[in-house]
Amino acid sequence: MSETAAGHAHHQPRTISSATPSAPPVRLGPMQQGRRNERHGAWGHAWVQWGVFLGMVALLSALVWGGWSVLHHRIAWPGFVGAAVSSNDGTVKVGVTDVPESLDIRPFAAAASTAGENGTTGSTNQLGSSSDVTALDTVPSAERLLIGNVYETLVATDQHNQLKPGLATGWTVSEDGLTYTFTIANGATFSNGHTLDATDVVWSMQQSVVAKASGVDALGDLRSVTNPDARTVVIALGQPNPTLPRALAGPLGTVFDAEGTGIDYATQSAGSGPFIVDGFRPGRSLTLKRNGAYHGTLAASAAVTIAAYDDDDALAQAVRSGAIDWAPGLGADVATTLRQGAQSEGQSDGTGGQVTVSTGATTSKVLLAYNHGNDSLLSDEQVRKAFRHQIDATGIAASQQDSGGALGGPISTMEPGYEDLTGLFPYDTVKAQSMLAYFGDEYLTTVDLVVTERWRSVAETIKNQIEQGARPRVNLEVLSNTDYAARIQAGTWEMTILSMNGTDDAGMFVDTDSIFHYDDAEAQQAYASARAATNETDYAARMKTYARALSEDAAADWLYTRVCFTAARTGLAGYPTAMVDQRLPLAEVRMG
Repeated sequence: MSETAAGHAHHQPRTISSATPSAPPVRLGPMQQGRRNERHGAWGHAWVQWGVFLGMVALLSALVWGGWSVLHHRIAWPGFVGAAVSSNDGTVKVGVTDVPESLDIRPFAAAASTAGENGTTGSTNQLGSSSDVTALDTVPSAERLLIGNVYETLVATDQHNQLKPGLATGWTVSEDGLTYTFTIANGATFSNGHTLDATDVVWSMQQSVVAKASGVDALGDLRSVTNPDARTVVIALGQPNPTLPRALAGPLGTVFDAEGTGIDYATQSAGSGPFIVDGFRPGRSLTLKRNGAYHGTLAASAAVTIAAYDDDDALAQAVRSGAIDWAPGLGADVATTLRQGAQSEGQSDGTGGQVTVSTGATTSKVLLAYNHGNDSLLSDEQVRKAFRHQIDATGIAASQQDSGGALGGPISTMEPGYEDLTGLFPYDTVKAQSMLAYFGDEYLTTVDLVVTERWRSVAETIKNQIEQGARPRVNLEVLSNTDYAARIQAGTWEMTILSMNGTDDAGMFVDTDSIFHYDDAEAQQAYASARAATNETDYAARMKTYARALSEDAAADWLYTRVCFTAARTGLAGYPTAMVDQRLPLAEVRMG
């Protein structure tokens, strides 16, 4: 064993059982032969010769490119997606309201912790189950801050929510949609100096599957995940899963060091991203510094400090005073006030000479959700459809400061399968009352609308609009977050207002165990057809069919899509304005 091979774990091929006893076992990773450099050497002397030759070619190419870069004042390697200038040695100061208490984003670690507390072998939380209703529109702060900055995923997403290469520089899909082949970036390393290769990808996925990590069902019917060589990962499925690449752009696709030991992931990190954790005070601050050994384009700033503030008002004051350079994810009210204040200082563009307030698209969808349980008035299709005509969804969308426009269906403009469905149920109180006249007085008495304080204003508008008709009356209850979650879990509600913020989360409507208890054969068939698609184009087309089936049946009343707000000091560049509620990519952010 070479000197560099000493002290690393010896990985053996692994086999784990699938979730379904009748299914064949899921095989994960045959190429696990000692430490990394031994793994690379295991392919034989011919590979070494080719490696020397290719290394010389790469070195000469790098020298030529490096000379060109210096002459043109650029440090950007050809072929890298999203290359950015990397010449700023300054620090960018960011303010948020939710610095995490822990930096551990490993999905399998969270599952193991939950299993230990429950005395089980772990669990897979069902999206939309009553137990996680309050998390339908939130992303844990550690994931939002660390993924893409400190840790990298196999696949990534851009500001338009489109998939792009991550640690996988590319991937192919077989015609039957059952085999995905990913090519892993060359030269990637973890911040502890360990090489990142296909073995780490396989190992990371294995840990999530074995631990039954939250959301692991999104990986689909896994039959095997293998690494035939150091730069190739092959995923074999028993059934097509057109959203697999999307799943691998999130926590389940995050790659961790299979040989990393002695790391306290709660306070430390060992990622492969453009930044390294340089300081962390739980719940208070996080300092990132440029990773000088990053395999891609180096971060534009030498460091980024992220500080916690009590609320959005404090964030707004900090960005105005210059205490921070950037405040992503501001609330609509505060962002609007900040923009108006800037405009009053003589800048019609909203900058005020010091601060720019920007809006960006998200996948967040605000809806009036219906309980389709047998004891609910909304289990009746005609009542649901009448309410959609009775409620002025377009007017509500126009009145909300965080609105990106009326919606009408379960898929936002940033998701595959979007179609404008706002015309299906135009505001028509006469038609609504005609539809409700079918029911007797004893049937249409009252309907319960249960919300949190966050949605009080919208709920009052909906109550007033429904009560413009003769029947029914609306019993509006505004509850604390804790009481609300308990009420939803108990199923003792008929209508509620909530927001959902996830790509492909429309699928929860066909889960009869979700909080909606919606059960419709046509919708289930349409969704099953979409899930059986073998390519992204067919999937998007079939999701349109599914979304229309849901909307035509008035499974809910989708009101509007939300926008996010950011405030930045003049001179800040390279910062994202869209999707900042889910990810905060910092690699291109810089002052000047």
